[in-house]
Amino acid sequence: MKKHHFLFPAICTLLMAGSFPQAMHAEEQPGWYTPTEENMQSRKAFQDDKFGIFLHWGLYSMLATGEWTMHNKDLNYQEYAKLASGFYPSKFNAAEWVAAIKASGAKYICFTTRHHEGFSMFDTQWSDYDIVDATPFKRDVLKELADECRKQGIALHLYYSHLDWYRDDYYPLGRTGRGTGRETHGEWSTYYQFMNNQLTELLTNYGPIRAIWFDGWWDHDQDPGFDWQYPEQYAMIHRLQPACLIGNNHHQVPFEGEDIQIFERDLPGENTAGLSGQAISRLPLETCQTMNGMWGYKITDQDYKSTRTLIQYLVKAAGMNANLLMNIGPQPNGELPATAVSRLKEIGEWMQIYGETIYGTRGGLVEPHDWGVTTQKGNRLFVHVLNLQDNGLYLPLTAKVKKAVRFKDGKKVKFTQDEQGTLLQFGEVPTDTDYVVELTLDE
Repeated sequence: MKKHHFLFPAICTLLMAGSFPQAMHAEEQPGWYTPTEENMQSRKAFQDDKFGIFLHWGLYSMLATGEWTMHNKDLNYQEYAKLASGFYPSKFNAAEWVAAIKASGAKYICFTTRHHEGFSMFDTQWSDYDIVDATPFKRDVLKELADECRKQGIALHLYYSHLDWYRDDYYPLGRTGRGTGRETHGEWSTYYQFMNNQLTELLTNYGPIRAIWFDGWWDHDQDPGFDWQYPEQYAMIHRLQPACLIGNNHHQVPFEGEDIQIFERDLPGENTAGLSGQAISRLPLETCQTMNGMWGYKITDQDYKSTRTLIQYLVKAAGMNANLLMNIGPQPNGELPATAVSRLKEIGEWMQIYGETIYGTRGGLVEPHDWGVTTQKGNRLFVHVLNLQDNGLYLPLTAKVKKAVRFKDGKKVKFTQDEQGTLLQFGEVPTDTDYVVELTLDE
């Protein structure tokens, strides 16, 4: 048995000190957290990358009905755990995964180390309910993925669920996972200890981790007295790897100790999915979105978004000064779905041409409009025309324009400018997935 009931000494120091206040909104008042120089550099690298791939993979892939099946079907936790004895992803190949993702132009991967189902997709000494001990596969897929990411120059982020539908010491129960048959309960203190022990493993055994991506705060959003004890946990992460960024998919304004702000299924400032109504902070931004309809693999969900739609979503995110974390749900046999791989390839072909207008940019001088967005590097303003029915475009841009060219071939674009703004004249209605005009501004 690998279960232990003691803390690493380093964790003890932080957790026993009790010197951190309760979680607060990062921009409401200053407190205990001051980002290190390494952290600030990591934030910039994150913003420069603009594009990452989310990988939702766990035991739920075997049921092929999405990552919430245990909750949705009220599956007994002991019966659900039997899936592990049959989990053998024989076609998993970390090199092929990373190569396909790199070919898309994505610069980082976010991998689900432990989702709400409670199963650890890495070799942990704090539980036997993991991919090495509980399955016949016996391989640490996270170790293989981490090694391959370093080899191919892809940054690694790790998703970690704060809630758990399997363990009885995730108590009091939240509003999800109540039907999984846990008739007895343990204590929150041991679950909190378990999480911090696992996070220490993840930040100690797998090399540099650029971000920890938390999820699950909302499980207790109807219990205002519940204390997640984030400040201690966040401080531990920042101590173990100062450059590691912390994001939390809590759908709130960021709490102190967090380094990025996450939006789910919506661009910053939008709330069509009902999950992203929070105000936009000054932290680096990221929006996560699915390729089809689900996060985890669902065999009947072949409703993939078109390549054009995915590219335009990436461009819109960049124009709103945010990254796009685009999701793929790997199959139970360890392969990435063929349609997802095809989309990656097609996005990559577009990024080979237009990546310069995305990577390293920030939201441009002209705010997003129905027709599209702008991105910017220094005095280079990239106008991304995504949806226009006219052969000209008026920009409320008063900065002096020295030159205007079509980005893909350098062809000059006619323009006129007065004190009110700038009029671009295309001579035709743009039909490209993204008709990009580069404006050189007077410095």
